[in-house]
Amino acid sequence: MAWQFSTDRLAEIAVDHRKIIRQAHGGIPTISGVSVTIRQYEPHDFASMYKLDQACFPPGIAYSKTMLRYFLAQAGAECLVALDGGKIVGFILSEENPPLAHTITLDVAESHRRHGVGTALVGESEANLRFRGVRTVLLETATTNEAGIAFWERHGYRKEAVLKNYYSGRLDAFEMRKKLIAAPGTGS
Repeated sequence: MAWQFSTDRLAEIAVDHRKIIRQAHGGIPTISGVSVTIRQYEPHDFASMYKLDQACFPPGIAYSKTMLRYFLAQAGAECLVALDGGKIVGFILSEENPPLAHTITLDVAESHRRHGVGTALVGESEANLRFRGVRTVLLETATTNEAGIAFWERHGYRKEAVLKNYYSGRLDAFEMRKKLIAAPGTGS
């Protein structure tokens, strides 16, 4: 995978009242030829995120509007969105209760898969979680989702258990887990 990612990480900075998580030359990082900006979720993003989730997952795995709103409203929730030309092309939603965090969903538009968008979202999310004292991240993925399982394994996640009938009471899931290395200078 060809990365053209700026290695300069900027602390969260306010830009038009938004927090930009990563910027590269000219303000937009380029990942495998796809220009994206990663920033914190904003309430006006909801409709696009819901539509993307419905496109990414089949019925029974995709979240209802109620469930997606529920997860976004949790006290420890963090949602990062990836934008290409102002359009949401991916997002990652997690919730934390240090030292543990749970990745609720990672969604990337089909047009932007295999271009590093998912990897960038996971990297930013893990960096934020690590900074806030999270040491272990867990997630679930369908046992039939070979591409998803391979993606998570490439990012250091390991299968821990099989959750029988996890999705809609009929589809099994793997619980996957990753230990995060403490952020430098945190003393943890």
